[in-house]
Amino acid sequence: MPSRKEIRKIMDKREDLTTEREKSLTKLAEKLGVSFTDWNLLHQALTHTSYANEAKNPHIVHNERLEFLGDAVLELAVSTYLFKHFPSLPEGEMTKARASVVCETTLAKRASLLNIGDYLLLGHGEIVTGGRQRPSILADAFESIIGAIYMDRGWGTASGYILMQLQDDLLMIENGENLKDYKTIFQEVVQKHADQKIFYEILDETGPDHDKVFTFAVKVNGEVCGIGTGKSKKEAEQNAAKQALMKFDKKEK
Repeated sequence: MPSRKEIRKIMDKREDLTTEREKSLTKLAEKLGVSFTDWNLLHQALTHTSYANEAKNPHIVHNERLEFLGDAVLELAVSTYLFKHFPSLPEGEMTKARASVVCETTLAKRASLLNIGDYLLLGHGEIVTGGRQRPSILADAFESIIGAIYMDRGWGTASGYILMQLQDDLLMIENGENLKDYKTIFQEVVQKHADQKIFYEILDETGPDHDKVFTFAVKVNGEVCGIGTGKSKKEAEQNAAKQALMKFDKKEK
């Protein structure tokens, strides 16, 4: 098995960074709270396949391999956290808890808060169709960045970064909120008030048949209260209800 140093030598055969691009990546690294020794890794993490395909330059490396690595590091970090912090939680419940944290919706939200979309290199087609805000692209980029951090700084920094970014979602596990049926809870909250009608409306459906991404809005008396995405209609509706509950909670406070 090749060492990390040997892998980095292979990955270094790519397009050279411009000074302007490196300055941009430095700003992003400050937001991430991680310093890099190899800016090419972060550059690659933000290079979408559409950009590499349109450029037709063999030295441009897209982020799919780093995404693959980052996904594994992410799952291990969250799994380790759950194992240590919830010693009495059964395996099945740990699996559910982990799935609620590493899902596309959560990762895309974190990426959006960091404005990662602004730093992505995308093909023209993805740019004009809203690729910088697309949840699937943002979630993949979030995982790719984890892969880049792991390759550049190792496990300690990568796992620390993950736990820092996902601390709010991990806290929800402690409170048991991640396993709740948000649609039912939201319905109970709304029904406390008379004449309130809830309706879930599909807003978007993207991707091939085997990898669909759905976007739903939940409306109360015609007013949008929350929007959510998911790999299934059920997941998208649950995430829409979850967002609506968060808004209701803030109003009550």
